[in-house]
Amino acid sequence: MSLTLKLDPDRKVLFVSYGGEFTLAEAKDTFHEILDAIVEHKLKKVLIDGRQIVGDPEPLERFYYGKYVADSVLKTVARSGVEVPRFAYVLEEPVLDPMRFGETVAVNRGMRVKAFDNIRQAEWWLGMSPRE
Repeated sequence: MSLTLKLDPDRKVLFVSYGGEFTLAEAKDTFHEILDAIVEHKLKKVLIDGRQIVGDPEPLERFYYGKYVADSVLKTVARSGVEVPRFAYVLEEPVLDPMRFGETVAVNRGMRVKAFDNIRQAEWWLGMSPRE
């Protein structure tokens, strides 16, 4: 999977673009780059555009990814003292699970996250003003 990070320091937002074939191992590995940027720039919001990700993750992969990212965020927050950021994932089916299983797993473990199929809704949920 390819990953691109873009920072908006004024709004304390990290824009992330993902593309390629979904694999659980790569998704976990690349998530650390996001956490490093959050800590380095003390960011509060992350908008992940994963509409270019292809694949159909199994329910168990969704569970493990949700658990992994939530645990990683909470460990990073405890270690660095940054505020728990809000994460908005923008995905398309079948990567986006209509039942939001991975989201539920992560939220139940203390992560502030929501999955969307519409980038404008994700921006609204993050409290971002519309793009000009």
